[in-house]
Amino acid sequence: MKALNARPLLITVVLWFSQRPADADIVTHAKTSSHGDTAYTFDPGAYKGDLKSLPIGIFDSGIGGLTVMEAILGLDTFNNENLRPGPDGKPDFVDESFIYFGDQANMPYGNYSSVGRTDYLRELILKDAIFLLGSRWFDPKSQTFRNDKPPVKAIVIACNTATAYGIEDIRDALKKWNLPIIVIGVVEAGARGVQEIHQAGAVGVLATVGTCASGAYPRVIGRTLGLAGRTIPAITQQGSSSLAGVIEGDPAFPATLSEQCQADVSALVESHRQSGAKTALSTVVLGCTHFPLVQNEIEAALNQLRQQDRNESIVAEKIQFVNPAEWTARELFKALALARLRAPHAPSLARSQFFLSVPSPLRKDLPLSPDGGLKKEYKYSRAPRRLDEEDTVNIPLSPARIPESAKSLIETKLPLVWARIQAAP
Repeated sequence: MKALNARPLLITVVLWFSQRPADADIVTHAKTSSHGDTAYTFDPGAYKGDLKSLPIGIFDSGIGGLTVMEAILGLDTFNNENLRPGPDGKPDFVDESFIYFGDQANMPYGNYSSVGRTDYLRELILKDAIFLLGSRWFDPKSQTFRNDKPPVKAIVIACNTATAYGIEDIRDALKKWNLPIIVIGVVEAGARGVQEIHQAGAVGVLATVGTCASGAYPRVIGRTLGLAGRTIPAITQQGSSSLAGVIEGDPAFPATLSEQCQADVSALVESHRQSGAKTALSTVVLGCTHFPLVQNEIEAALNQLRQQDRNESIVAEKIQFVNPAEWTARELFKALALARLRAPHAPSLARSQFFLSVPSPLRKDLPLSPDGGLKKEYKYSRAPRRLDEEDTVNIPLSPARIPESAKSLIETKLPLVWARIQAAP
C-alpha cells in the first residue's frame, strides 16, 4: 500500500499549495454536478460495482507522458500468475486498456509557476484528472460533445510538474468524492529509481522550471535515500523553459533538439560547478517525461562537455540516467495487484484511447497564434475559478494531429505506444 500513501516529504513540498483555496470551486463543482455531461464533471455512479475491467488513465501536459505509457506497456518485471518479482516473458500489463490525455493546448506546465500562475496550474491538473474520471469529450467532426468515454480505475500523473504541484490535490479530491481510485506520480517513483541506481558521485536533475521551483526532486530523493540509510549526495537542478516545447514541435520554440539539449545540459553543468560540490555528476534524473525522448542528445551533450578540460572533474566519465517512467510502471503494477484491480485475462480489453486538448473551436474570441494554439500572453495570464469559460476542448489524438518532429520520435522510440495510437478508434 506504500505506493498509494502520501509521503511526508512530498507533503512538505506541496502542502503550502494545498492549503490555498484555488481548487475549492472545481472540486465542489465536480461533486455537485454529478451527471458528467457538463464541463469538469463526472458521474460517480460509474464507479459502483467491479472496477477491474476499467482502463488505466494517464495524463501529461503534452505527448511526453507517452514515455511513461511505453514503460508501462513494455514492463516485464513481475510474474503475471503469482505476482512475484521476476519476468515471465509476458508483459505485466498485457490485459489492460488505457486512456491517455495530453493537455497540449495548455503546455508547458513548467512555466506557470515562473509567471505567478501556480493556482491556475493546480486547477488545470484537477481538470485533467476529472477528464479521465468522466465520459465527456469533443467530437471535431460533428462539433459537438459526446459522453461515451469510459471512466478509469487508476490515474498515473505522467508529468513531473503536475506531480509536484497537484498529486495531493488529486488525492484529497478523490477522498471528498469518495472514489477508490489509485493515484501514482512520477516524482516519488523517480526518487526510488535514484535509490536503486545511484552509487557514488552527484545527482543532476534536468526538469522544467516549474518542477525545479517546487523543490520536489531534491527533497524526495533526500528523504528516500535517508530512510534507506543511504548517504544523501549533492543534488543540482536545472530547469528548462523550452526543451519540452521543442520536443513537441511547438513553433514558438525555434531551436533544434540538439541545440536546446546542448544549452540546457551546459546550464546544468555550470550550475553544478557554481554549487561548489566536490563530486562529479554521475547520475542524471530526466525529470520531465518529454526528456527520455532525447536521452541520446542529452548524453551526447554531457560527453562533449566532459571532454573539455575544465569539466573533467564536474562530469563523470560514465553517466547513469534515471527515467522515472520505468519506476512508475513498477509502482502501478504493485498498486493494482495490492488493490486486486488487475484486469481479467481478456485480450479484447487491451485497447487504448488517446486524447489531447486544443483551443475550443466554439470560442471565436480566443487569441490564437499563427499555428492555431493559444497565444502565450493569454495562456499564462488566466485565473482559476472561471469554470464557465471553457477555452479548450479534448479531442481524439490521431497520428495526423502529432507534429512531424514529435511523430518521428514516437515512431522510433515508443513503438508499443505508436502501435496503439494507430489502432485506436
